[in-house]
Amino acid sequence: MTYRRAAIPALVGGLLLTALLWWAGASTQALRLPGSSGVFGGQGAVDLDHWLAPWSYDPPPGVQLGTEPGPGGGAGVTGARYLSLWSTAMQIRYGALLAFFVPGALFLLRLLPPVRGRTTAALLALWAWAPVAGTLAVTVSAPWLIAATGHGSYRFLPQLAGVIASGQQLLVLLGLLTAAVTVAVARITAQGAGPLPRQAVPARAARLSATAGTGVVALSLVVLSYQPVAAALQTAALGGGLLSEPGELLREWLVLGAWAAPSGAPDGDWLLYRCPDLVLLVVVWCALRRLPALLTRVTVPAMALGAVCATVLGLLAGRLTRMPLDARIPGRGLLQLAAGLGSGVPAALTCGLLAGAAAAVTLRAATGHPRGARTPAPAPAPAQDQAQAQAQAPPRPQDPPRAAG
Repeated sequence: MTYRRAAIPALVGGLLLTALLWWAGASTQALRLPGSSGVFGGQGAVDLDHWLAPWSYDPPPGVQLGTEPGPGGGAGVTGARYLSLWSTAMQIRYGALLAFFVPGALFLLRLLPPVRGRTTAALLALWAWAPVAGTLAVTVSAPWLIAATGHGSYRFLPQLAGVIASGQQLLVLLGLLTAAVTVAVARITAQGAGPLPRQAVPARAARLSATAGTGVVALSLVVLSYQPVAAALQTAALGGGLLSEPGELLREWLVLGAWAAPSGAPDGDWLLYRCPDLVLLVVVWCALRRLPALLTRVTVPAMALGAVCATVLGLLAGRLTRMPLDARIPGRGLLQLAAGLGSGVPAALTCGLLAGAAAAVTLRAATGHPRGARTPAPAPAPAQDQAQAQAQAPPRPQDPPRAAG
């Protein structure tokens, strides 16, 4: 699928996701009306407001806009200046969302076109890319948002980690709708594109590649996510000033989950809560196992981006598996159970890039194929060969006319 054909659905998906998030963020005022608690319930309205607040131009009621004293003790900088800074942060956020989603979707549609046999894979990859693009947009705009509170110099890195982790639930839900529309438009633009190449990957090489990539993800999920190790990361200190507390930020970008040794609880419950982690690893391995055969061109960037999407899908599958386990806790509603959707996306981005690179290197070493090798075009059918031979054969001389009578 050429870039020209993939550009239209990628742009449509980016504009749709941006518009849906803007509409959802503009709806926060409705949740703060007195009647909203009667519709959604008191706790439900609070949870929905928490989901929508990261995408709203209006600051939440709990956020106090900063003030700075002017000369002579007067208020030199009013709250209106900080409100303008908040609006600037949101403009950067929405612009960065479009800037990150469109190139990623374009690259995915180019290498994983939604044609026959690849539609489901393309849909899942685009769905996973939406939270990643949103996370990058939130990260880029976070410094302006923190400065708007007037406390940018206080625990800046922990504040940055908290801002990055917000707003993921809405991205997961709206990302699925965006992916479906993008795939539908891409199927229209892909008509008449001609046959798309497939990479011939031996089964053994694909399994080795998937195992290598999954091992990188398991390093974060099993080793770094162990609570004593994660605590050591969180208490790390480098230098002074703004970089004196990088631990929470490191944990946000390196740790996929959290688990501890069983203590006080039955071993059966402890093993039961490890099932979501196992589901994550299974999803990542299966996705990396099939990814080389689905790509039109197997390269390190393609495998890295595909591994990022596979890790995000594994996180979503693990969270959905955990929801029935958390439902046994009394008083947990649907919104409380779904609060963890989209968690761990920054770590999935880091681990996915490393996992994809490891999988690509292992695949190349196992197959010996040059970088970006494609499957040769299939040989024409015998009937086609015969027709082409007849068309290319020189004309036979005609027999001389017979004498009359």
